[in-house]
Amino acid sequence: MVEKLITLENMAMVDFLGVENRNIKEIASAFPKSRIVSRGNEILIKGNASEIIQINDIVQGLMQHFHKYGKITHENVRAYVKRESEYALDEPDETLVYGARGSSIKPKTANQRALVKAVKENDLVFAIGPAGSGKTYVSVALAVRALKNKEVQKIIITRPAVEAGENLGFLPGDLQEKIDPYLMPIYDALGDMIPAEKLKSYQEGNVVEIAPLAYMRGRTLNNAFVLLDEAQNTTSMQMKMFLTRMGPNSKVIVTGDRSQVDLPRHQKSGLSESVDLLKNVKGVVTVELTTKDVVRHPLVKEIIKAYDKDQEKSDTRKKD
Repeated sequence: MVEKLITLENMAMVDFLGVENRNIKEIASAFPKSRIVSRGNEILIKGNASEIIQINDIVQGLMQHFHKYGKITHENVRAYVKRESEYALDEPDETLVYGARGSSIKPKTANQRALVKAVKENDLVFAIGPAGSGKTYVSVALAVRALKNKEVQKIIITRPAVEAGENLGFLPGDLQEKIDPYLMPIYDALGDMIPAEKLKSYQEGNVVEIAPLAYMRGRTLNNAFVLLDEAQNTTSMQMKMFLTRMGPNSKVIVTGDRSQVDLPRHQKSGLSESVDLLKNVKGVVTVELTTKDVVRHPLVKEIIKAYDKDQEKSDTRKKD
């Protein structure tokens, strides 16, 4: 029997339980093989792993509902239970890892699932898509899962420190302090999946390493899950240098967005070149994500579409 403890954050237990505990009873009746106990501001679940995953997703969803609407009705609970039960019938559990707050992190679109499958079956995967399509977040989740399952000994995440319209030299602080802002999206993703203190100890012990791409030169990356993010900003030589760092028992994901190249105009992106050069190499796969995979604010999709449309017009004018 497996146990999971969920802490109700910023809400009273009575708000979650409902009148005469109807809400918790509704969840318990849907999962008779599990036991749900409430105490203080915590909910303890005991049962088999698959049911615990479902119950956890329901509880997490209801907490988010409460923080958005200020209440949870019995009808809300029934809807969440029904939705989770129907999902379980149609789809196998796709949880990649549990977040630092206990939420289930899983692929949300068909292309994100294709990325998970590609990484499972290949050692080098290119994940290409627009901002917000989940390519980096899913890749980080896969890396954390591999580490937790002891499939690898460490996680290495790197980015090229290319100035996106800003001058790196004029930022305050030493080199690491100048570089850290470029790596913040990685820190944010890892922070969602690994508790802060544990992440700190991982970094101090070099179990999780986050560094600029230049730091990869001359190394051989063994027994590691390696992620190169923002790869559209690598030069041809940088990409070749990075890809030839692969050592035994390593998985590598290269993510990038062809529409956000910050290199000088005369310099060719190493991402597009490497995808073309390696497209027929066995063990190398490219997964393309689109605006349909964007899971940020709904406006992000429309913003991307507007910019793409404007770029198409610009390209047409240049041809004419």
